[in-house]
Amino acid sequence: MNTGPPAWKQAHCWMSLHHTVRISCDAPQTRNGAIIMTKPVIGFIGLGLMGGNMVENLQTRGFEMVVMGRKRPVIDAVTARGNAREAATPKELAETCDIIMLCVTTSEVVESLVYGDDGILAGVKPGAVLIDFGTSIPASTRKIGADLAAKGAGMIDAPLGRTPAHAKDGLLNIMAAGDKSTFDKVKPVLDEQGENVFYLGALGAGHVTKLINNFMGMTTVTAMSQAFAIADRAGVDRSQLFDIMSAGPSNSPFMAFCKKYAVDGISDLGFSINNANKDLAYFLQMAEDMGTRAQIAEGTSSNLQAAVNAGIGGGNVPEIFDYFMTLEK
Repeated sequence: MNTGPPAWKQAHCWMSLHHTVRISCDAPQTRNGAIIMTKPVIGFIGLGLMGGNMVENLQTRGFEMVVMGRKRPVIDAVTARGNAREAATPKELAETCDIIMLCVTTSEVVESLVYGDDGILAGVKPGAVLIDFGTSIPASTRKIGADLAAKGAGMIDAPLGRTPAHAKDGLLNIMAAGDKSTFDKVKPVLDEQGENVFYLGALGAGHVTKLINNFMGMTTVTAMSQAFAIADRAGVDRSQLFDIMSAGPSNSPFMAFCKKYAVDGISDLGFSINNANKDLAYFLQMAEDMGTRAQIAEGTSSNLQAAVNAGIGGGNVPEIFDYFMTLEK
């Protein structure tokens, strides 16, 4: 948990065409004609399991929210909690918000929200900041950041670690990157959402780090799931294999997730094969953009895609074990 004075005691200023927003815990006031507000207005697009819980956490902490999402019951729940309204378009949302947060599935969706005719870029205010919490292609992130900068706005890429349950309690891991002054401006808000907020440097570094992290994690899950399938064919007890391997340096939380499914029949990782397949494709695209090749990732990606093609993409990643159990020469 965060300790010390509340984050909003750290005063930061938001400059726009119309007003200055000073982030503090003080009551609203005016100074030299400028409006001094207690907290920035936050726009949030993407109200899935993670995004919906992030919005609830922000509402609990007293933020005014403007939201967009595809699930009517979630939008209704947000507005029913009060101090929130729904925007009709990303442009409308951007026109009224100091911080715009995205928690959506792909780079393609992010780009459509930014560059559409009624998109964020058409409505963003000078001094506003866009935060992308998703897992996106770094080259796309950097392009969006440059286009926002041309309009006087900033961008932070801030992919997430941990689960929707952590999001609801403000205990996420956040891998943030971008201009340091822009990061400092939004850090009090990030501190309300994350137990651990890491600053990683220039824009795009957060998405690079998240893709590397997911490449490593999903490769571990894929390898361990296949290890269990091979053991089964060889007549080796899967539970005993886990006991032996987990007693040595191969042990990891991901191995435990695989064991829960392959041995105990419990699937609770909370990350689908479809999502893992998308992230590995992004990792490979990133490597190509760097002028290199990631052959280990190619193998992981090939297996994830095969599992998707087999119709099990909606299952959690350890369920790729079922695909490996069906493989023949």
